[in-house]
Amino acid sequence: MKTEFSIAQLANPDIAEADKILRACVHCGFCTATCPTYVLLGDELDSPRGRIYLIKEMLEKNRPPTGEVVKQIDRCLSCLACMTTCPSGVNYMHLVDQARVRIEKEYTRPLSERVLRRALAWLLPRPRLFRAGMILARFARPLSTLFPVAKTESPVPTLLRRINAMLALAPRSLPAPGPSGGSVFAAHGEKRGRVALLQGCAQQVLAPRINQAAINLLTRHGIEVVLVKDEQCCGALTHHLGDDEDALARARANITVWLKEAEQNGLDAILVTTSGCGTVIKDYGYMLREDRDFAGAATKISALAMDISEYLVRISLQPAQQPRDIVVAYHSACSLQHGQKITQAPKELLSKNGFVVKDVPESHLCCGSAGTYNILQPDIANQLRDRKVANIAMVTPDMIAAGNIGCMVQIASGTSVPVVHTIELLDWATGGPRPGIN
Repeated sequence: MKTEFSIAQLANPDIAEADKILRACVHCGFCTATCPTYVLLGDELDSPRGRIYLIKEMLEKNRPPTGEVVKQIDRCLSCLACMTTCPSGVNYMHLVDQARVRIEKEYTRPLSERVLRRALAWLLPRPRLFRAGMILARFARPLSTLFPVAKTESPVPTLLRRINAMLALAPRSLPAPGPSGGSVFAAHGEKRGRVALLQGCAQQVLAPRINQAAINLLTRHGIEVVLVKDEQCCGALTHHLGDDEDALARARANITVWLKEAEQNGLDAILVTTSGCGTVIKDYGYMLREDRDFAGAATKISALAMDISEYLVRISLQPAQQPRDIVVAYHSACSLQHGQKITQAPKELLSKNGFVVKDVPESHLCCGSAGTYNILQPDIANQLRDRKVANIAMVTPDMIAAGNIGCMVQIASGTSVPVVHTIELLDWATGGPRPGIN
């Protein structure tokens, strides 16, 4: 794609990066076939190629974002399926992230939307506040039936529609909190390694059983596990909302405590059980590339970050001890298959440990969770969820496995089939308890 940025514009590192990304695009359109919004809506502007044109126009002419640009960028799930299918290696992720930052800086959203986005950015990264919010949502949930229902579908969902979607996703009960930061779990038997386990934000409130299963499995196999004290939200949520100031501050804080832990006590890896977080942590090196104080440290941390499935394939798990022939539909989270290019490891681990693993038709398409997308764009998100659930039903599974809490909550809202984390099944197969479904 031909670009016409001025020399002055290219002096900005972000614009220089955008120029490189735009020039890599050859207009082939392969991305449209795997873009969830284009598949559903059939509009060129609702495709990566269409959004690339809009972003190019905005950046190149240095124009404030228009309502149309904001609508189309907001509709993007950042599922990154386009990057998997792009033959030219266009880094759409970094381009759309840059567009989101500009939108948040230069576009004034309606007051109700600003309040909702601020509330999400404030609550979700703070587990104690998020827990309190979920408790309140549980009591408010019955009131959602009193909300007026729009007679026609709007391109931009109303505030009430979004609040209703948020309440619908709230669990009916919450489990007890898991272990706190600063906890260290000793390896059983001979120590084979030492890792930090990302505690997560929403996950530690909604499903602390996931990290507990990871701790059980790792320590059973000789790996010492530490939950690093003073760890914060990874920054993924505010990063995708366009608030890079908050996201980068959280990244710097995490880099500081993780690097200190690695230097003082040693770490083989920083393991992540939420693939949406893992994709962003692995990108810290890029996000902080212009930060003289943190660029080098960020690169080191990104190199240490691993999805837990990546780490487990490196160690020999104990032979399967639990009943075999349980059919598992494996849902490949977008952040795992497209963001981190991890496709085989989770399935191979499950298969080797006694489960019958079935691929889901249209596995490349997003389930509609995408961080806060199922709250901010509930109509599209629900269509994608229903399509995903219908595809899962085609393989008639006993259980559904996924590697991302957002996907688990989203899919569970549309099916009665138990949805569990891959690590829960692996823990069960190697001597742990049967996964408990909350």
